[in-house]
Amino acid sequence: MYQPDVFALAEDGYRGPAPDWRPGSPALWLVDVERTAAHAARTAPAILDAEERARAARLVSAADRDCYTAAHVALRVLLGARQGVSPAAVRLTRERCPSCGGPHGRPATGGGTHFSLSHTRGLALLAFADVPVGVDVERLPEARIVSEIAGQLHPAESAELAALPEEERPAAFARVWTRKEAYLKGEGTGLVGGLDREYVGTGPEPLPGPGGWAVTDVAVPAGYAAAVAVSTAGRPAAHGGDRRK
Repeated sequence: MYQPDVFALAEDGYRGPAPDWRPGSPALWLVDVERTAAHAARTAPAILDAEERARAARLVSAADRDCYTAAHVALRVLLGARQGVSPAAVRLTRERCPSCGGPHGRPATGGGTHFSLSHTRGLALLAFADVPVGVDVERLPEARIVSEIAGQLHPAESAELAALPEEERPAAFARVWTRKEAYLKGEGTGLVGGLDREYVGTGPEPLPGPGGWAVTDVAVPAGYAAAVAVSTAGRPAAHGGDRRK
């Protein structure tokens, strides 16, 4: 399981380390929205681009706006620190979708840094690596959500959930969902490929990732689940010396 760093933004800005990693092993940051929101809101007008500001403004819920703003301020600050440029100078683009060729694939930036961002109410998670990477964080779902979506998973995963006591299903569902979402985001296809085509498992420990990928859980506060997926194509998966604990 990976232990992320905690992103802290103070009145005088960010004073933490820049993203740094071993080959094939991600660097991860966790953003506590409640602790970061006020400073992020003051910083955002000078950091976020017009598209990011417009997207934040379209969010109806103040909590969702805070989460989006804090996550994107953290993303730009950390990318800027990595690239040696100001956060506002970071150029964010989209790669081509590997499924249809459209301009909605993995988010990307110059400078040889791959990254992924996920946020849910109250928390955001960011991953950086030298290879394609995907990350996902989610609140544990209500039992109703588990019942509605479990049948869309891989048949073996659906069977695993059905065999669990009802009170254990939300945590197991969140584990399999974040693992699968992290992999699909890293691959660049998202949910368009369906939830049933890869088996990652619902148990406390993730199974070996789909071919060419390593999927690992991420330590997050109680009530959440998170995972990161890293491409292993062309190199061995990271083991000793990475940031897993």
